[in-house]
Amino acid sequence: MHGEAFGIGRVLMLLLIPGGVPGRAGGDTQRSELVTRFINVSVILSYQSIPRSCGVRWNKVALGRNQPLKKEKPKWKSDYPMTDGQLRSKRDEFWDTAPAFEGRKEIWDALKAAAHAFESNDHELAQAIIDGANITLPHGALTECYDELGNRYQLPVYCLAPPINMIEEKGDLETLDIPEPPPNSGHECQLRLRLSTGKDLKLLVRSMDTVYHMKRRLHAAEGVEPGSQRWFFSGRPLADKMKLEELKIPKDYVVQVIVSQPLANPTPVEN
Repeated sequence: MHGEAFGIGRVLMLLLIPGGVPGRAGGDTQRSELVTRFINVSVILSYQSIPRSCGVRWNKVALGRNQPLKKEKPKWKSDYPMTDGQLRSKRDEFWDTAPAFEGRKEIWDALKAAAHAFESNDHELAQAIIDGANITLPHGALTECYDELGNRYQLPVYCLAPPINMIEEKGDLETLDIPEPPPNSGHECQLRLRLSTGKDLKLLVRSMDTVYHMKRRLHAAEGVEPGSQRWFFSGRPLADKMKLEELKIPKDYVVQVIVSQPLANPTPVEN
């Protein structure tokens, strides 16, 4: 490696010194083009071997450099107070959709495992997962990483640490306090839902229904327990006590439903 780096530095010196390339004419312009082309190829191998007198400036993190995973967790504040369940749902939504956009699935799986180990303060395991998958961390953080093919991966901070404005999860007893809407109250309409299982459907609801009551309707139609459903619209979680008319969801817009359990057989319940 040292010999190779020395050879690269020697070639660069020949290219940088006027008249240093035997038998090559064309002046400074041609020599400058050769220098640029050579640096682009050899940047990773030679950045330490080139004398400062050459006037070549390097970025703080060179292409291909890898840093060990730092132990400091990112600190961030959510746009709204978030419960543990809402945080889990937000993470599930990211991990369910991220591999569909770019990158390789096996790398996303490795990053998910590394993020879980990192949050659990098992830095040794997180580093082992990263090394085993040949993932490069230019800044020592999972917020920006690269695989061996050069594909870029970015993890949001909410996948690495909880927000500083977390609030306590509501208990099941609180959910039972949500009053049932009067029978036949409000107007009837169809709500478009997209489940994290990949299924799209239209759910018959009423404008005075709360989110919790609509979860019960979905339970009747698809067998998904209300406690296993997390509803989102435009990236925001929908609280159980909110009424459909308060949400102001435009017609034909889609509500995302993250399901945290396998679908069971539908069980009828009273509307």
